[in-house]
Amino acid sequence: MEKQKPIGIFDSGVGGLSICHAIRRALPQENLIYFADIGFSPYGVKSKGIINERSEYIVNFLINQGCKAVVVACNTATVNTVKNLRAKFSIPIIGVEPGIKPAALQSKTGLISVLATEQTLESDSFQLLMAKYSKAVKIKAVACPKFVTLVENLEHYSERAIDVAEQYIRPLLTEGSDQIILGCTHFSFLRTIIDQVVGQEASVIDTAAPVAMEVNRRLDKLNLINSKNTDIYAEFWTSGDYAKVIEPMSQLWGQDINLFAIKP
Repeated sequence: MEKQKPIGIFDSGVGGLSICHAIRRALPQENLIYFADIGFSPYGVKSKGIINERSEYIVNFLINQGCKAVVVACNTATVNTVKNLRAKFSIPIIGVEPGIKPAALQSKTGLISVLATEQTLESDSFQLLMAKYSKAVKIKAVACPKFVTLVENLEHYSERAIDVAEQYIRPLLTEGSDQIILGCTHFSFLRTIIDQVVGQEASVIDTAAPVAMEVNRRLDKLNLINSKNTDIYAEFWTSGDYAKVIEPMSQLWGQDINLFAIKP
């Protein structure tokens, strides 16, 4: 029964669904529960205290739903809370962080760029991560709040999305960045647009697939991989307004979903 328990995944909004997709591709036999904390979104402009409080609340909620592991599918929440969560809870807690290490190793120009939220870029964890590799490469960090709004409003394939991507990314390419790091799970849904803007001028690094691989590794180590291939489900929860959330979550998941709303 332990193996058949779901994997819990949470984000401040719908961006973490990109991590859900990656986990479903890597581990198609696993049950999933996703929590979109839209009642407190966006985390990118919230204090560290509020992000910690919400993250603890959601992990508790997911454990009460029977989750065997939890993925913090939000860069902002990861850099602000993952150490605290791992200290408080006994189940595996997997976070996400910008892929600066592979970018630094792959860079030929010596200049790499991170696209993220303001809160992620200002966090102590990110500053330490950046300092670790700043001797090897120059790192340009850019806050991209409009990207989050585009995804939440299902405008990630729009002409406006192209304009915003040009606004954020073109100056980085002009300066010589040859690695563009997506430091927010929302940004994965803009990958087509970002690739269009970047072209052959740089590589784009997304951490969704590596996170799914880490989930697989952690579960396998604890002998928690689900071997049952029947009755697989994905369940969705939100602290937001059901009527406003159901459509974007269904569209980004790619099919109709079972969504449950709770008061924030």
